[in-house]
Amino acid sequence: MGMLSLPRFLSCGKKKNFSLSNEKDAHIGDSDENLERGNWSNKGDYLLSMVGYAVGLGNVWRFPYLTYQNGGGAFLIPYTLMLALAGLPLFFMECSLGQFASLGPISIWRILPLFQGVGITMVIISTFVAIYYNVIIAYALYYLFASFQKVLPWSDCFSWADEFCSKTRLVSDCNATLDGNIIHANYSFITSNNLTCINGTMNYKPVQFPSEQYWNKVTLQRSSGLDETGNIVWYLALCLLLSWMIVGAALFKGIKSSGKVVYFTALFPYVILLILLVRGATLEGALDGIEYYIGRQSNITKLMEAEVWKDAATQIFYSLSVAWGGLVALSSYNKFHNNCYSDAILVCVTNCVTSVFAGFAIFSILGHMAFVSERPVSEVVDSGFDLAFVAYPEALSKLPVSPLWSFLFFFMLLLLGLDSQFATIETLTTTIQDIYPQVMKKLRLPITLGVCILLFLLGLICVSQAGIYWVNLIDHFCAGWGILIAAVLEIIGIIYIYGGNRFIEDIEMMIGKKSRWFWMWWRMCWFFVTPVLLMAILVWSLVTFSPPTYGSVVYPAWGTAVGWCMIIFCVIWIPIVAIAKVVKAEGNLCQRIVSCCRPTANWGPYLECHRGERYSHVVDPKKEKEHEIPTVRPEM
Repeated sequence: MGMLSLPRFLSCGKKKNFSLSNEKDAHIGDSDENLERGNWSNKGDYLLSMVGYAVGLGNVWRFPYLTYQNGGGAFLIPYTLMLALAGLPLFFMECSLGQFASLGPISIWRILPLFQGVGITMVIISTFVAIYYNVIIAYALYYLFASFQKVLPWSDCFSWADEFCSKTRLVSDCNATLDGNIIHANYSFITSNNLTCINGTMNYKPVQFPSEQYWNKVTLQRSSGLDETGNIVWYLALCLLLSWMIVGAALFKGIKSSGKVVYFTALFPYVILLILLVRGATLEGALDGIEYYIGRQSNITKLMEAEVWKDAATQIFYSLSVAWGGLVALSSYNKFHNNCYSDAILVCVTNCVTSVFAGFAIFSILGHMAFVSERPVSEVVDSGFDLAFVAYPEALSKLPVSPLWSFLFFFMLLLLGLDSQFATIETLTTTIQDIYPQVMKKLRLPITLGVCILLFLLGLICVSQAGIYWVNLIDHFCAGWGILIAAVLEIIGIIYIYGGNRFIEDIEMMIGKKSRWFWMWWRMCWFFVTPVLLMAILVWSLVTFSPPTYGSVVYPAWGTAVGWCMIIFCVIWIPIVAIAKVVKAEGNLCQRIVSCCRPTANWGPYLECHRGERYSHVVDPKKEKEHEIPTVRPEM
């Protein structure tokens, strides 16, 4: 018994690894359960990394915009329902999947070889997103450095501005009363004759705020369109290099180093949000902004519109970062008996509460901006980049000690972006770790730096004068349908082919036996509600497709074609890998397909001591690589 129990004892990492080699991987700790891949140093590292991955830049600018656009406070009803019906079930599934097998997003498909291309799609999409996401972090860095000035450079129309720049709206013409008659005249005539414009008849000149012109003319040096690439904007390129250096430094020891960095990068944004909320709430007009966000203008009739429900589902789906591969990768470093169920609930609720909380901080200050500029809140609010880099900086420039508030805001954006970027790059390095474990053990630092350098070079096109168009193009295509397709296939493959009940038994091996009532909700979501919702969102997105635009700039036909090529490149691996797996299998066509729809011989818990009777047959993954495992033949 002693001889038999020794390998099991060691395989769970209860003792140090008595290897003849003196090499020590910094990714592995003495207390780790898994001495091959390593584990999180503690539960806090994992939870904060997950929160940092899920809570990103979209929580600050996209959610508040969608809320006021879709009925204000009424939008929280479909948002909460979509969290329960779509976001949380997928989140729990991916966390459980990664933790059960201790594998990354590609190798995890030992569970269903026919669908391994889904994992490849996730990794490729994460790569595309990593390229442009760091460019957005570079924008935040640039504004952060620009805030170290006594007067914010976008606070007024300085030398870089043109004749359309103005801090206030300028009236071009209006109606007025002259000698008992109503006349229509330009504003200069009205003022020169001491007349007064009739309310509601004023037309305004097409002016731009200083912050808008600063964003386009100084920060981006934006060209006329995708056709005009122009030069690389050198200071943005340096900011991009710095952002990649920060990412590389945080990940040089893998999760052992990134797990410590997130204690600051994941928690400090909440401190800044609270400071901005308190400051914003004390400003004149703040109440108008908050009421516009979630107050009196809440429109319950909006719930009758399908678009509102689609926006809620889409926001939940992207906000939680499901189907990107990152949740599987981060969870794969958990210890086997970690309670991934409670983790999933905690992270999802934290993410959604953060979105709502950020909305109050943002709109309190935008309400003040509307008050100062004598405009309705609806005219100072925009979506996406304009909210973060135009409207909000404009509002901050009007506050006393404006450089301080500007610094805090962009420092918050920087931290929110870095958190998500850490997890995305960890997804890529985890994939390499699973495919080449020995190489990664010896060369973790050079490989991590190599990935960062390669993605930096690929991202240089995004800091050219046409860079913002490329960022928008990648976001429009790669972060859209590819993720939806991967998510639909993921849930169909695991629940309907591998088997939902079988998957539940796998989860119970980790978190313990649960009652039928406990699983009733998850079965309802996994077997029916969630896949139906995902399919509806996917079909809706395809039916309502419109060519990408950036503001008023329409993309050329070749730009849209490039976008389609990118998404095709991402998803084409799904059929290619499926065909390759079937071709390599044995037997007739039907037998080959059936064999590819069964787990490989080395599927199961990574460590021998966790396999139990259900997986006692599993081949030791340390002895046989996945591609060397013969496909399991169908039972005759």
